[in-house]
Amino acid sequence: MKVLVLGGYGLIGLEIMRQLIRDGMTPVGLGRSAHQGKRVLPEAEWIGLDIAELTTPEKWAGHIAGFDAVVNASGALQSGGRDNVSAVQRDAICALVTACGGTGVSRFVQISAPGADPGADTEFLRTKGEADQALRQSSLDWVILRPGLVIAATAYGGSSLLRTLAAVPLVQPLVLADARLQSVDARDVARAVARSLTDRTLARRDFDLVEPEERSLRSLVLDFRIWLGFAAPARVFVMPDAFGFAVARLADVAGLLGWRSPLRTTALKVLADNVTGDPEPWRAATGETLAPLAQTLARLSTSRQERLFARMQLLFPVVLAVFAGFWIASGVIGFARHEAAVAVISGQVGGGLASLFAYAGSAFDVLIGLGALVRKTFRASCLASVVLSLGYLAAGTVVTPELWADPLGPFVKVLPAIALAAMLAAMADER
Repeated sequence: MKVLVLGGYGLIGLEIMRQLIRDGMTPVGLGRSAHQGKRVLPEAEWIGLDIAELTTPEKWAGHIAGFDAVVNASGALQSGGRDNVSAVQRDAICALVTACGGTGVSRFVQISAPGADPGADTEFLRTKGEADQALRQSSLDWVILRPGLVIAATAYGGSSLLRTLAAVPLVQPLVLADARLQSVDARDVARAVARSLTDRTLARRDFDLVEPEERSLRSLVLDFRIWLGFAAPARVFVMPDAFGFAVARLADVAGLLGWRSPLRTTALKVLADNVTGDPEPWRAATGETLAPLAQTLARLSTSRQERLFARMQLLFPVVLAVFAGFWIASGVIGFARHEAAVAVISGQVGGGLASLFAYAGSAFDVLIGLGALVRKTFRASCLASVVLSLGYLAAGTVVTPELWADPLGPFVKVLPAIALAAMLAAMADER
């Protein structure tokens, strides 16, 4: 069976790709970057397309010819600088459902979410619900699967947020601590997808994929602390919901700049409504009881790299803000103290050229700082800061070598800034 997997290198999609290969099927992954797909799963075939642009049946027709089935594991939490939720989750999928009906693709497995409904409050759940409804009204042999909180070896979205929260040292801050959740192992989701593609008794049915018991967010995060090997917190601080949503709104602003923080307002709204489902229909249809959280975590290895990731995710927004602020402040101070900057080097290069250098340096500093705040230009800004810093040191060594011995260390202090920029550039890869 040849299967097109949308979002094939995502949190769930990658597990699906691997499971289908193990089961002897031929999955073809579709995502924005075929290169990224080849990097994480080189043995599979990949198609590089932006799903948000495939909003008519005609745009899909040439890409689904020859396939026996489609699995939709694509999605986006919230619209922002890099995502259009309505286009990805509703417009493109509704167009794909129509296209499948005209090209002979009969089997369609949709990865939805608990609470997905055309009348839902959030764009995330509303558009998932609208795509689900389009499938139900089609003539395809569809299966809609609604996983709970997906736990995977890859840290992304909700699983990344859990790791980050668990990494807070000494104490455990929480919002919505009593929210109810049911988790599911990403590998169990992948096996459910594979079964849905071949078991005709499951056709035209909806299923929640969740562990048997509900648990609170408080319990879940503390279980993650234990799994990661962090010390138990001295105290759990339950913060007011308003505080959590204030932080989430800051994350929304970062989303407009292209950053996909898992702690955006959509995530908190979904969490406030609980992430739960009914495990009984899936158990009754298949005889399978999905793994509880303890078993899921036991299946996953934990090591220093997991703890390092959790700590880095916790620190990354702060370090990024400091890095961008440093460069912006450097440029602003350079403009404000232009005459003083010119005086340092005018004796060596002349007043006119010194003024030009001072203005150019200040402008580059501000541009690097602003560029670091935008996800698309973040890595380039980090690398530009390294190049510019080395240029400052080289020019300064020629023009004002005595500053290497300055007690305030204006040259020496540039070296840790270079190291910080290199580290941030290395952390820029999201998956």
